[in-house]
Amino acid sequence: MGKLTDGKSGTIAKAETPEKGQRFIWDDHRDAPRGLALRITAAGGKAFVLQYTVDGRQRRKAIGDWPTWSLEAARAEARELVQQISKGNDPLEAKRRRKAEPTLKELAIEWLDKAATGLKSETAIRGYIMNDLVPSLGNMKVTDIRRRDVIEVVEAKAEKTPRAAAQVLLYARRLMDYATDRDIIAANPLAGLKPSSIQVKGRRDPLKAVARARILDHDEIRAFWASVETCGLHRLTALALKLVLITGQRPGEVAGMREDEINGRLWTIPASRRGKTETDHTVYLTDTALQTIADAKAEISRLQVRRKVVPRGFVFEARPGSPITNAALARAAERSREALGNKPKDKGGHWTPHDLRRTMRTGLSACKVRPDIAELTIGHTKRGIVAVYDQHGFDDERRAAMLAWEARLMAIAEGRDPDAKNSADVIEFEGARA
Repeated sequence: MGKLTDGKSGTIAKAETPEKGQRFIWDDHRDAPRGLALRITAAGGKAFVLQYTVDGRQRRKAIGDWPTWSLEAARAEARELVQQISKGNDPLEAKRRRKAEPTLKELAIEWLDKAATGLKSETAIRGYIMNDLVPSLGNMKVTDIRRRDVIEVVEAKAEKTPRAAAQVLLYARRLMDYATDRDIIAANPLAGLKPSSIQVKGRRDPLKAVARARILDHDEIRAFWASVETCGLHRLTALALKLVLITGQRPGEVAGMREDEINGRLWTIPASRRGKTETDHTVYLTDTALQTIADAKAEISRLQVRRKVVPRGFVFEARPGSPITNAALARAAERSREALGNKPKDKGGHWTPHDLRRTMRTGLSACKVRPDIAELTIGHTKRGIVAVYDQHGFDDERRAAMLAWEARLMAIAEGRDPDAKNSADVIEFEGARA
């Protein structure tokens, strides 16, 4: 035993290094708690440690290296540790438990595998967690995450995409519910957190999505049709964008189209690929639609020869075995917006692939298609009591609607008056409506 002293001439500085192993100099100063010592290794390292006993087991807790830790600071830390030990707490066990606690990223991966796998919205849920929440908070221990941490992430997201920010908040709350259920945390810090708690400067309701009303005007349709295949886009991307405008179906459904979904003039989108409904949807394919699909298949065949890879059956297979994604279509439209004649509208901004679908739906109204038929044509389902009692598919009416839109689209693309009543297709449609 000896009294440890600090400073250049103190016992710590002058302590001899052992030839091998390690040696301890115990501190018997009146201010030092029992068990405090200086550990010296054969490599010359010096560190303060506290030796103590819990449940009959002798333990040794490292406090810190000297001189990073002064003798005074080490004694103060040792006294606090002794107080914890006297209350039945084991500092080493607490350290072990702390190390075993999952980070948010580790918990997120576990939760997503259990709760999201197999869901239609799995990709979206994983995106909200792994692309928005994890980059900011992923390395934090779940027990350290506070309400404010998540609020900051959601508010930053709400600056650009309000609806997506609301989804981030929703799934962050469910993730923390999972942590509570597994007894990782005592209570969910996000419990009771309402969307109204999110604040963004200049926005009264920052998580409320602003409904888009953007459609392409006739000049934009003409420019798009004339340049989409020649403006530098990947040809399959260009053809997929054309088919969205032709059929009015969701960009993601078009991008993932498979050859085995097509039977003659009918394209059946299976329920498994329709995120918002649980039913299949059949689309009538006009001549223009069939020609676009044929062009895509020809492009796949050309790429097959170059890649020497057998296609997997996707009509718009940009990479072997992988179709074009909805996100890729959006990026392509944004990247080539000037070449496509995409005007920066004052309120609506530049058009997106989904706006092509909205343009087609608006065009059906311009063709005087009944609203209920137009909604069925683009894949919206019947609602309420009508959905229960009216099981008629309106196949003939939807076919006529597609033909009418094709006639109008071709007239616009060719610079003709789309409202002129001299088209054979329009006359045929008017007869079908009658």
